Parts: sequence; structure tokens; C-alpha cells
Amino acid sequence: MKIKIIAFLLLPFIAMSQQKNQSQVDSVKTSNVFELGEVIITNHKNKDTLNRVTSKKMESQNKMEVSKALNMLPGITLTASGPRNESMVAVRGFDLRQVPVYMDGIPVYVPYDGYVDLARFTTFDLAAVDVSKGFSSVLYGPNSLGGAINLISRKPSEKLEYDGSLGMINTNGYKANINIGTNLGKFYVQGGYSYFDRDSFRMSSNFVSTKNEDGGQRDNSYRKDQKISFKIGWTPTEKSEYAIGYINQIGEKGNPVYTGNDTQNPLYSKPRYWQWPEWNKESYYFISNSNIDDKNSFKTRIYFDRFKNNLESYDDNTYSTQTKAYAFESIYDDYTYGGNVEYNTKLIPKNDLKIAFHFKEDVHRENNFGEPVRHFVDNTILVGIEDIYKISQKLTLIPGVSYNIRKNKEAQDYNATTKVISDYPAADASDAYNAQIGLFYQLNDHNKLGATVSEKTRFATIKDRYSYRMGTAIPNPDLKPEKATNYEINYTVNAFQRLTFQTAIFYSSLSDAILNVSNVVPGKSQMQNFGKAEYRGIEAQVNYEILNNLSVNFNYTYLERKNITDPSIHFTDVPNTKAMGTLEYQPIKLLKLIANSEFNSSRFSTSYGARVPDYTLLNLYGSAKAFKNFSLDAGINNIFDKNYSLVEGYPEEGRNFFVTLRFFSSN
Repeated sequence: MKIKIIAFLLLPFIAMSQQKNQSQVDSVKTSNVFELGEVIITNHKNKDTLNRVTSKKMESQNKMEVSKALNMLPGITLTASGPRNESMVAVRGFDLRQVPVYMDGIPVYVPYDGYVDLARFTTFDLAAVDVSKGFSSVLYGPNSLGGAINLISRKPSEKLEYDGSLGMINTNGYKANINIGTNLGKFYVQGGYSYFDRDSFRMSSNFVSTKNEDGGQRDNSYRKDQKISFKIGWTPTEKSEYAIGYINQIGEKGNPVYTGNDTQNPLYSKPRYWQWPEWNKESYYFISNSNIDDKNSFKTRIYFDRFKNNLESYDDNTYSTQTKAYAFESIYDDYTYGGNVEYNTKLIPKNDLKIAFHFKEDVHRENNFGEPVRHFVDNTILVGIEDIYKISQKLTLIPGVSYNIRKNKEAQDYNATTKVISDYPAADASDAYNAQIGLFYQLNDHNKLGATVSEKTRFATIKDRYSYRMGTAIPNPDLKPEKATNYEINYTVNAFQRLTFQTAIFYSSLSDAILNVSNVVPGKSQMQNFGKAEYRGIEAQVNYEILNNLSVNFNYTYLERKNITDPSIHFTDVPNTKAMGTLEYQPIKLLKLIANSEFNSSRFSTSYGARVPDYTLLNLYGSAKAFKNFSLDAGINNIFDKNYSLVEGYPEEGRNFFVTLRFFSSN
């Protein structure tokens, strides 16, 4: 196993095993976290910085999108779907179909294809973002093949608290947000509004013009996002809480044209002229925790989530006419509803046992303008059990098991020639078992060791099973779940009250992987349970407070992905190596300076071998406190104006700057 184990380079640090003051770990616990929205696999309230990004961290480096905030963590890679202008991440090589996204424990991923455009999810109203890698709580629900991502909202702790910002990005982008909360003892209210608008982004001056892009401002790269969130809660007792929440996201975006030189890419000769005038999401939810007595409690989540999406395909880059054969207007009108009940008991000595039941129904409705609406309906049920068994003061065992079943209730086909809708043949229900176990040992006050094994599954999405992929594919309603067995050994050491080192070695074995198999019949592909694969790697992170006003963070990820079934087909979008370093310096109390650098090795963009080169970025940020309740933030990203891409043919932003005025109610 050829893995560049950077841990060996850090062994001198590990030897320095003294306790690190918890407050030094960059707000490991954030006071405004909505704890009812957390899904934590252990009863430890303090989270390590290997798997959580706090609002403080996101604000300090101006991470306005969830994807870019997550990229700050080891094991996470920023990815993109260039042809759809979507921002995504991969978790140890698993994409967002295999690592579902939740908001306060409620699923928010798109029902049709399981993906979600994380650029539409801004960070302005979040308290933290949690990532579970491989070993994720069975209480999340189904489809957590490679882990789970949970966006955690805020909860006020004072009678009146507020914060917000007004900002400019380059000369044609603007942002504004405000969060207001009040906690009156047994009642609290939290609300937020944000607005983000950019006409376009500026390309690197090193970009060489092509037939579809002349450089300068990237054509058709505009975006606009608004978000309203509201939550009201009641805490009748110290251990019981009830909350109702509402989130409304309104978005629109352009879709820059492919500008690469890969002649095998069909977009080279037939570019897409796409725009998304509507990318809207609306969520209602109720979360509660009711303590029956000191040893028994119930937790519930009930939700309704609506997704409306409108895609316009035009004739050319004027984006004014729709007369050609490839021009269309595609409309999605989806919704999901469901809930879960979780019973928690500590009646058995040394055990913290949780039993959960989940139900979720996904409804996908689609049509092109002028065509009838087609309906697809799936429902999914999960029954799970998870236990925290405290064997001793130092040794904890955490087993979990769940049974998942998905049934398709409705799936309609449409014949564009006859203009007739018909039902697909009925498909059998698909079921799967998930099981995992973790063993955690607290060697002493300063060192912690863990080992986990988890066997997880993912059901095929509606798109996997039924999409014709614009006439190039054959549906396969009987796809089975894909499976992964994930192994991990992790270690944490605190030293000198100034240093924390964390590392994890991981390995995943995939079977029945759902892959697109070419030429099942001449010229047409099909999604099949075809593949076996192995992922293996290491991640590590060091936080070191060199002086009281000077600290450094370094994280590193190395990942190998091997296609066992067909090594000639490459896994895409994830580099083998990612390294990130951040230096924070506070010369005076009112001023903080941050330098950040990131390296990504080259990555494949297509399964047949097209790739983008490695890149290194350098960014600088500064924050100066002005008066008691204001600060002025500014920064420059991509200082050296690097021309780089996450996907071949879709260059990223060149040098750019921002200026932000922040206001807040307290220090």
C-alpha cells in the first residue's frame, strides 16, 4: 500500500504529550450552536477540528459557500460539476450522492439525483458544519455510504444578540446579511436574512482565449442568492426542547460555456448555452427532545422540503432564442416529506442506547415546457439501533446496525414522438443492512486512540434508475444498492497546552458500485452494479500556538482510489494529494492577519484520462476591530493570479479581493 504517511514527519510533535487547553482549538465548541440540530455519535460535546468548521473559522477566511468552508478540513476535496456550474465536495473520495447533506439533521439533498449544489447553501446563518467520515451515526438515516454532512444552525443565548455584514467582492459583487436572536429563558427566537449577488467573476490574466471565451470577465458566470431562515423554540425544562424552523432559499445562476481543448468531450464541438433562472428551496421542520425521566427521552424530527428548478437551454451565447433542436426549458418541481423518532435510554448501566425509526418520501416531477408532467415517487424506511457502551473510564465501544428498504411507488416514461405517458414496469423493493462498530481508548488525559469498521450502503437515485440521459442511455429500474466497507484508525494527542495533532488512516472497499457502462447496446450506456474499487489514504492535522498571538494550522490528505473492475477507467475529480497551511498573527488586540496556502495535485476530469494540472494558491486576509461593535475585514484570494481548474475546460476565478464591514452585539 503506497501511502505517503506524513505522520512519520510529525512524530517529534507527538512525543510532546502535555494537555492542550480546550479553548486553544479555535472554538471547538461554539456557544451559538443549535445542539438540537446536531447528530453526534458520542455524548462528547467538544468536537475536534478534524471534522468541524465553526462560524468563527468560516468568517475569518470569508468562506461564504458551504463547499469552500468544508474544503478547509483534511479529507475533504473541493470539486465541481463544470457542465452544470455546481460546487461540490468529496469526502475521502466519496461524492455527494454517497455523503448526503443535512440541515439540523434533516435531509436537504435533491430527490432526483441525490446531489446538491453547495454554492447555493451560504454560510451566513450557520453556527457550524459537521462532517462524519465513513463511521457516521446510523441515526442520520439511509445512503450514508461514505459519511454525512450536517449544517448546524444558530441558537441565541442572550436576551438580544445580533450580527451581520455589508460587503463588496471585486467591483461587481455585493453581499449583505443579518442574524438576530433573543433568548428569554424558556423561549427563544432566531432569524436571519442574507443576499449575495455577482455579475460575473474575473478570470486569470494568464488565461489564453478560446473560441468560446475571450478572457476577462467569465461569460455567463453571474449568480444571485437570497436566504431567509427563522426558528422559534421552547425549553420547558433543562433537558426538554421543542423548535419549529423555516428556511427559504431563492437562487439563480448562469452556466459558463466549456472552454477546454479536449476534442473527445462532446461539449468541445457542441457547447451548452444554459442558464438557471430558478434554483429555489423551501424547508419546514419541527425538532423536539422530550425527557421522560433522567434515563429516558424521545427525540423527533418532522420535515417538508420543496425544490423548484428551472433550466433554460438557448441557441447560442446571446441567450435570447430557443429554436434549435437542443434548446429547451426543463422544469423540476420536487418535494420530500418525512420524519424520524429516536428513543434514548440509559436504563442499562454503562450503556447509552438509541433506537430510531425513519420514514422519507421523495416526489420528483419533471417536464419540458409544453410537455406533460412525469411523476416519480420513492419512499424509504430505516430502523436503526446504536449504543455507547462505557466498558471502563478509558474504553468505549460503539456498535450500530440498521435495516433500510426503498420502494418505488410510481415511475412514468414519456414518448416524445407519440407524446404519450406510460408507467415503467414495476421494480422490486430494494433493501440493505448497515452495520458498524467503533472502539475508542483514552490512553491518558492527553492521548486518544480509535478504531472503526462500518459497512454502509447507498440506494440508486431516481436518475440512476430512470434517466435516458438525453437519449444516450437505457434505464435500469432494478439497480441494487452499492456497498462500502470502511476501516479507520485515528489518533489525537494534545501537547504543551499549545499543540494538537490529529491523524486518521482509512481504507474503503466498494462492491456493486453503480457505474455507467458504455455500449450495452451500440451507442447507448446503462447504469449497472458493475464495479469493485478500493480507496485508501491518510489525513493529518496540526494546530500549534507558537506564541499567544501567533498560531499555525497545517492539514494534509493523501488518497489513492483504485478501480479493480476496470483499471483503464479513471476515477475523477479528486486529487491524490491536498495540503493546506494557515498562519494567524495578531500583532495588537484590534488587528488579526491570516495567510493561507493550498496545494492540490493534478486530478482526472474524465474517465478516459483528460485531467487538470496541480495548482497552489496563496490568500491573505485581515480583520481590524473598529469601535466596540464593528470590524473591517479585507482580503485577496489567489494573489498570484493562478490560472487553474477543478474540471477541465472550466477555469476558476483569478485574483480577487473583498472588503466587508461587520457589526455585532458583543465581543
